Amino acid sequence: MSKTKKTANDRAWETLFETHKILEEVARNGCFEIEAAQINKQRESRLMAKFDHLVNLPDIFRANDLSILPISRSKYVIGKFDTHLKVKYDSEIEVIPFDFPPGIESIDYTNLYSESSALHCAFNIGIIDDLFGEKTAYTVSGRMSTESFDFNIINYLANKPYSIKVKNSQCEIDAGFESDNYFVLIEAKNYAIDDFLIRQLYYPYRLWSKKITKKVIPVLMTYSNDVFSFFIYEFGNILNYNSLKIVEQKKYTIAPEKIQLSDVADVFSNVIVISEPDVPFPQADRFERVVDLLSLLLEKDLTQDDITENYEFNVRQTQYYTAAGRYIGLIHKYQNPVTLQVTFCLTNEGRSILGMRHKLKYLALIKKILEHEVFHQVFELTFEGGEPPSKDAICQVMSKNSLGIKEKTIERRYCTVRSWSDWIWSQIQD
Repeated sequence: MSKTKKTANDRAWETLFETHKILEEVARNGCFEIEAAQINKQRESRLMAKFDHLVNLPDIFRANDLSILPISRSKYVIGKFDTHLKVKYDSEIEVIPFDFPPGIESIDYTNLYSESSALHCAFNIGIIDDLFGEKTAYTVSGRMSTESFDFNIINYLANKPYSIKVKNSQCEIDAGFESDNYFVLIEAKNYAIDDFLIRQLYYPYRLWSKKITKKVIPVLMTYSNDVFSFFIYEFGNILNYNSLKIVEQKKYTIAPEKIQLSDVADVFSNVIVISEPDVPFPQADRFERVVDLLSLLLEKDLTQDDITENYEFNVRQTQYYTAAGRYIGLIHKYQNPVTLQVTFCLTNEGRSILGMRHKLKYLALIKKILEHEVFHQVFELTFEGGEPPSKDAICQVMSKNSLGIKEKTIERRYCTVRSWSDWIWSQIQD
């Protein structure tokens, strides 16, 4: 999906590419090394050179199949490198319920909306121990130097591995857990993802593989929609950046009360349908991502660039998903009086809902969807018919309601109606 508006990173990198003739240098030499000081002339390198997801890459990188990696504390290398790995959530894996220990008062398991809080909770209630069947100690976190090492990475341009030398670059470990036999390195995200930057596991893996004798296991953890998902990996060849392979996937949740069909039926029968808000009808096909965005905004208010540059959204998706949150009345848009930037925050109702325990929270979110006539009618058709209505039937419901959108647009927005309705039914655990 193309971007509709350039971010600050887009504009700064376009200037740098023109100034240093980066495309020409990559075509000639296979890569281009750039100093942090050169980047800083346009914008702080810390903000300009870390792209957790492919969608975060600036336009000029994406258009030319380029990526960037740090090779020291003051230098980066740009090339046609395969730096990210796709992530696939296995819907067939059973989610393991974990009881929350009654003696722990300093962790609020209804408020795990930061990576650190989710990690601390997973460790303290025994989920990390369960991953490998061994008692673990929480031993490492934070920033540290990688020391020096070499590695190979796939280079699109040459269609062969490219050798990179790293000397005392900086890496960050979200958490390291040590057991009798293993040292587990975890990269954590507090939202569901489609891909991630392999470097976030590879650089710490190289550092710790030579510091200790125990087997180092790289793990990705995401905490999204109240589910801890763990992706256990291994590097088949320590010298090969792209040799990361999935070994196992596990999912956990903190013993939720099950949502029954009768619970949702009660919400449906008691909900009061409201007038269409003065917000465009949503075009955000994954309601799970709406929930993730609400969770991110619980921590702090975010601008459009904040969301686009730091999480797995491009500019258009940021617009769509913030608008979806506004449509259901849980996100508010305002202009920051100091920076004059458009900024998003949770409404008071949004904060209240996210502070509820699992069952009440998701029933409240279902209610916010069903307050809207189209979704209310589509749910009723599904409830009465025993299966989701056809595309034509849903589009007919949309056409009959005053949504202020054209027939061709209705066909595109149909996907949102269908997927949000499917999300409601997926919460029912009968």
